[in-house]
Amino acid sequence: PDGAKEIANALKENDSLTVLILWKTKIGDEGVKEIADALKFNTSLTSLSLKSNELGHEEAKEVADALRINTSLTEILLGYNYLGPEGAREIADALKVSTSLTSLHLGSNHIE
Repeated sequence: PDGAKEIANALKENDSLTVLILWKTKIGDEGVKEIADALKFNTSLTSLSLKSNELGHEEAKEVADALRINTSLTEILLGYNYLGPEGAREIADALKVSTSLTSLHLGSNHIE
């Protein structure tokens, strides 16, 4: 989580990074919370990958909350996690108000 916190803090100030790939990083729930919080402030990131991080429905809620606020993300990759039906519901609710997202990957998430 310390590394994720550092990245999150940088994201809050950075205005040039457009792609962030955190694939299979074992970021953990605290790390996702930090990154999701940073997304509420960041205006340059257009693509985020959190694939294969063992994320569950609680982490999906954190990401969904960020998607409701963020206006720059056009693509998010959440595949190969454990979001389940509850996590999918959180993301789906955020999609109803998201104004920028055009691509979403949820493959292999036990959504049913």
